[in-house]
Amino acid sequence: MSVPNVVVHRDADVLAKAVAARIITRLVDVQSAKGSASIVLTGGTVGIATLAAIAATPARDAVDWRRLDVWWGDERFVPTGDKERNETGARQALLDHVDLDPDRIHVMRGPDSGMTAEESAEAYAAELRAAARPEDHGPVPAFDVMLLGMGPDAHVASLFPGMPALYDTRPVVSVHGSPKPPPTRISLTLPAIQAAREVWVVAAGEEKSGAVRLALSDSGHVQVPAAGARGRAGTLFLLDRAAAAKIPPELGRLASP
Repeated sequence: MSVPNVVVHRDADVLAKAVAARIITRLVDVQSAKGSASIVLTGGTVGIATLAAIAATPARDAVDWRRLDVWWGDERFVPTGDKERNETGARQALLDHVDLDPDRIHVMRGPDSGMTAEESAEAYAAELRAAARPEDHGPVPAFDVMLLGMGPDAHVASLFPGMPALYDTRPVVSVHGSPKPPPTRISLTLPAIQAAREVWVVAAGEEKSGAVRLALSDSGHVQVPAAGARGRAGTLFLLDRAAAAKIPPELGRLASP
């Protein structure tokens, strides 16, 4: 796994715009090199603000949206269209405003599909397996960029400290009894996250600063899940100043004055 690089921006608004620009550049570079690209989306305030910032910039037209696969790192197990779903926020912020191929938008299904949470997780794992190529060397694609938010408890996706999902080696699991509502979720596991070429952890706010410090230390991933959020080729922690307040100064590169 790669060693994290830390980039610090002035505030949450600048952070979202900077991550949006970074995503556009990354997708254009990957598509230029190999024709298509893949991204794993996250929810949360900064995650959705980042997608809205992509939609708002004319530079979005540099991406060939028809040649992009869109995945999610986790989803709340609630019906399609529910405002709690990460998919709903992503569609409103960006996906409904660009020319994506509907067959390349890979959603985690909710209870309105007739599936249980376990069946939804198994179905998503099967979809990932079908998309993986021999050069990915595993049951999930080597995603070009995976966006992850992080909670004040250092959770990423729906992998909360001390929960059974952190011991699971399957690529996708159902999560029950989440300490953050809604209680039932679908989530990629750490092995699936670590299959990504690049993992970008995006965090803003002083309440995240302790978790950021632990995630960048040698903490174990069972108690600090974000400590296991690492990409094969690259790992970025993209932070605002408040979230970076407790890390050693030498770790962070200030990008916004």
